[in-house]
Amino acid sequence: MKRVGIVGCGGIAHVHAEVLSHMETVELCAFADIRPERAEEFAAKLGGNAYPSLESMLENESLDALHICTPHVLHVPMAISALQKGLHVVMEKPPAISEEQMAELQKVLAEHPNQQLAVSFQNRYNAGTQFVKKLLDEKTYGKVLGARAFVTWKRDEPYYTQSGWRGSWQTEGGGVLINQSIHTLDLLRYLLGEPKSVEAHVTNHHLKSVIEVEDTAEAYIEFPGCYALFYATTAFCTDSPVLLEIICEKAALRLEGDEVTVTQNGQKSEKQEFPPLPHAGKNCWGASHQALIGDFYRCVEKGQHFAIDYQEACRTLRLMLGIYLSSQTGEPTVVETI
Repeated sequence: MKRVGIVGCGGIAHVHAEVLSHMETVELCAFADIRPERAEEFAAKLGGNAYPSLESMLENESLDALHICTPHVLHVPMAISALQKGLHVVMEKPPAISEEQMAELQKVLAEHPNQQLAVSFQNRYNAGTQFVKKLLDEKTYGKVLGARAFVTWKRDEPYYTQSGWRGSWQTEGGGVLINQSIHTLDLLRYLLGEPKSVEAHVTNHHLKSVIEVEDTAEAYIEFPGCYALFYATTAFCTDSPVLLEIICEKAALRLEGDEVTVTQNGQKSEKQEFPPLPHAGKNCWGASHQALIGDFYRCVEKGQHFAIDYQEACRTLRLMLGIYLSSQTGEPTVVETI
């Protein structure tokens, strides 16, 4: 039985807590938040103890693992604190907000080889993603010729002003790219392979006087043997399903929300629907946290390596940081491999 704590008792923490509370191999026993009433609410509902800080929780609890559900800027320092206490870590995205943070955590992880750190790129576990991944791995429709991905969502002023941390380079690390669309960027990497270079631009269209980060990002990404177009914005009028389309030699594979369509010679030859499973929280979070968290603890229990570890997640982070750099310089950026 693994004793587990959660730090950061906001919206996404409810998803982690819901999953953990139904796992037979886990005891969810501690919650920490700088707003003590939020931690106390979790403890009252699920059992366990509430703390006003991560430090006080780590000092008073004997834990095996920590789930980090805090603002972006805190992910790395909190992961380091947990690792230095001998804990495994499950971290919400992003894995860092800068090259400096990434290097710092990589150094600490190298000093603690017996501990695992997972990053929540849970959309890799979506049934539609796995269906498309299998088709590509088996080259069912030949080699990939190109791809495009669109994230068109809505985030208005209160989303930022009421959070206390979103909309700032210092605390969020960016806008639509690092927050909403990093999952889709990760899926492009997962499905197409390691990117070589990127030419990109980010801007702020609809909240210029409210946030200092971007609400829109576009990129032209070079992958092995093909290019992908990437577009993401939170300036749309609604949250539309994420669209990811991959053009192969013999067919076009269209992943849109919970549906995959295969088109050959202009005709839809196959259509697969993957109805969303019941889940807590926003629809955009999906239901695959359960699969990711369950897989992580199975790997820990069996002494196996978890696939979406820090090194793997940082490959997507390097692509994301390359987009920001290209936008700043106006030049293509080479994406470093790890």
